[in-house]
Amino acid sequence: MNSLTKKNDKSFLLSLRREIRKNWSLYVMAAIPVAYLIIFKYLPMYGVQIAFRDYAPAKGITGSPWVGFKHFQKFISNYQFKQIVWNTIAISLYQLLTFPLPIVLAIFLNYVKKERFKKAVQMVSYAPHFISTVVMVGIIIQFLDARSGVVNALITAVGGEAKNFMAYPEYFRHIYVWTGVWQGIGYSSIIYIAALSGVSAELHEAAIIDGANIVKRIWHVDLPAIRPTIVIMLIMQCGSILSVGYEKIYLLQNSLNRNQSEIISTYVYKQGIAAALPQYSYSTAIGLFVAIVNVILLILVNQITKKLGETSLF
Repeated sequence: MNSLTKKNDKSFLLSLRREIRKNWSLYVMAAIPVAYLIIFKYLPMYGVQIAFRDYAPAKGITGSPWVGFKHFQKFISNYQFKQIVWNTIAISLYQLLTFPLPIVLAIFLNYVKKERFKKAVQMVSYAPHFISTVVMVGIIIQFLDARSGVVNALITAVGGEAKNFMAYPEYFRHIYVWTGVWQGIGYSSIIYIAALSGVSAELHEAAIIDGANIVKRIWHVDLPAIRPTIVIMLIMQCGSILSVGYEKIYLLQNSLNRNQSEIISTYVYKQGIAAALPQYSYSTAIGLFVAIVNVILLILVNQITKKLGETSLF
C-alpha cells in the first residue's frame, strides 16, 4: 500500500513538473497577481490586530497593550457617528440609483449601426475615466465657480441668479454623484457591451421574424441574456455601500458643506493620517468595522438574489 502511494505521488510530481515546463510562461504570468495579493492583501491582515490594541509605533504591534473593543465602542459612541454613517449610506444609495445608466448606454451603443458615431460616443464617454481625481475636482470647482463658472454663466444668461454651489450642503451629493456618473458611465458600460456581444444573433433574428420591435428585443432578448452580469455587478456594488472613496469627497469638502460631505473614509483619513497625533488603532478599528458590515451586506444581498433567481456571486 505504501509503495503504491509513493508510486502515485511520484507520477503526480512528474506530471506536474512536465506541465510546469510545458506552460512555464503562463505560470510566471499567474505568479505576478498571486504575489501581489499575498504581499499587499494578505500579509497586511496581520496588522488588523492594531484595532484591538493601543498601538504605539515605538512598542510595535505585539508590544502595544490589548484593549479589546475599546476603539469600536469609542467610534459608535462618538457624537458624529450617526451623521457620518448616514452621509456614507446616503451617497452610496444615491450612486446605486444610477446603476442602470451604464446598462442603458451599452444597449444604445449595441444598436448603433454607424461605426464612426459609435466610436465617437465611446471615446467621449470613456475619456473622463482616465482623468485623475485631483484634475477632475479642479474641473468641477471651475465649472461651478460663482463668478467665472460655465454653469453659473448659463444660469445668469437665462435670468437666474449665480450661486456658489460648493457652499450649499444640499447640493453636495448631487454634485458628487452626477460628476461621478459623467466620469465613469463609459468605462462601466464596457462589461455590459462585452456581455451583449455574446447574445446569439439567432435569437434576434427569431424575434424580428415574430414582429418584435427594438424595445421588445431589448426587453425579451438582451436583458435576459445579460441578467447574470447585471446581478453580479449589483451584488458587488451593494457589498461596498460603506466603502465610498475619500479622495474626491475630501477635495470637494469645505467648512460650509461638511455637514453633508463628512463620510467614514474622510473621517478615518483625518483621524489616522492627517491628525497632529494620529490615532492608528482608532482608524484601524473603524476600517475593520466598515469591512465587517460590507461583508454582511454582501452575504445578505447574495442570499436574496440566490432565492429570487439562479444567479449569485457564490
